[in-house]
Amino acid sequence: MKPAIYIFAAAISLSAISCSKKESWELETYTVDKTSMSEIVTATGTMESVTSVDVGTQVTGIIDKLYVDYNDQVTKGQLIAEIEKTLLDSELKSADASMASAKASYEYALANYNRDRQLHSEQLISDLEFQTTQKDFEMARQAYEKTKADRVRAAKNLNYAEIYSPIDGIVVSREVEVGQTVVSSMNVANLYVIADLDHMQVVGAVDEADIGQVKVGQHVTFTVDAYPDDTFNGTVTQVRINPTTTNNVVTYEVIVGADNPDHKLIPGMTANLTIYTLELENVTVVPLKALKFSPINAPEAKGKDMPKIIASKENPKHSVWVERGNQLVQVPVTLGVANSIYQQITSGIKQGDKVALQYNAKTEETAKKQEENPFMPKPPGRKNK
Repeated sequence: MKPAIYIFAAAISLSAISCSKKESWELETYTVDKTSMSEIVTATGTMESVTSVDVGTQVTGIIDKLYVDYNDQVTKGQLIAEIEKTLLDSELKSADASMASAKASYEYALANYNRDRQLHSEQLISDLEFQTTQKDFEMARQAYEKTKADRVRAAKNLNYAEIYSPIDGIVVSREVEVGQTVVSSMNVANLYVIADLDHMQVVGAVDEADIGQVKVGQHVTFTVDAYPDDTFNGTVTQVRINPTTTNNVVTYEVIVGADNPDHKLIPGMTANLTIYTLELENVTVVPLKALKFSPINAPEAKGKDMPKIIASKENPKHSVWVERGNQLVQVPVTLGVANSIYQQITSGIKQGDKVALQYNAKTEETAKKQEENPFMPKPPGRKNK
């Protein structure tokens, strides 16, 4: 029984050899051409107005008139609200009266001082009398100066009753109603929030792994959910180094400025950012694997149908293999920048060169299957199986 087993095994081995498929090799190449090259970092952020001002009042009073409302366009210096002026006007008149009284007292004390100074110089009055006159004069002068300052403050408070827009912009929020009392204490009582919507910014959160690639001046595109078909453009204006940690994830704020002439972008929108950390146009590139390819390390792919290998005598640090006719020539190259797919080549190759990437093995059966299309009809007389 044992001889039968050995004979059977031998038959199987011979059958396997007879059924093996003959392999052939083909060289995959990349044709060099001028192209664009980019690398991106993605992030999300929130829209904000570059300039947003809380407009308030520095005086206590009752809101008398409101001249603008939500979404109204305002210009710098435009009157937007008034506070009832009766009390403020009476304070100004009281300050005027106090100043007039203090002025009269000052002028009287000045006349006495000038007279007693002359008498004292002629030794007609004692030193004590002159010192008393001098003291009364100084007190009257300082009282007069105080009433002048009080009068300036009262006039200024009356002016504060008229509230003007500090910037050109749009009313984003109105905090008060007509008849409401606003109280000025340590904090200014807010009436409006006015924002400049012509110039917006996105406060984006960039992961710590990517922040090293982000620089001021880089081009940014972004979208918002409100306008999914629109792509907006911006520029990195600031990279803030203050980290934010959420659920053990560290991010950094990147500020992206963007013009907003159509006012489509409004504060609070969520923006999906694409930051172009590398952006080159009309450059020569090759796939990264072209720099790793070496036909010398693939002896199995040599044959009469393969290009003749001609290595460089310079032993270059960086090189690619260029197919020239029936030759595969090693060409030294100078590298530029790279992204995750391509490497920029600054010298060594030219447009139209065919750069070798790799050898691909192909059996006769594979080649036959590639030539045959199963969806094509069979020739006449052949039975379909």
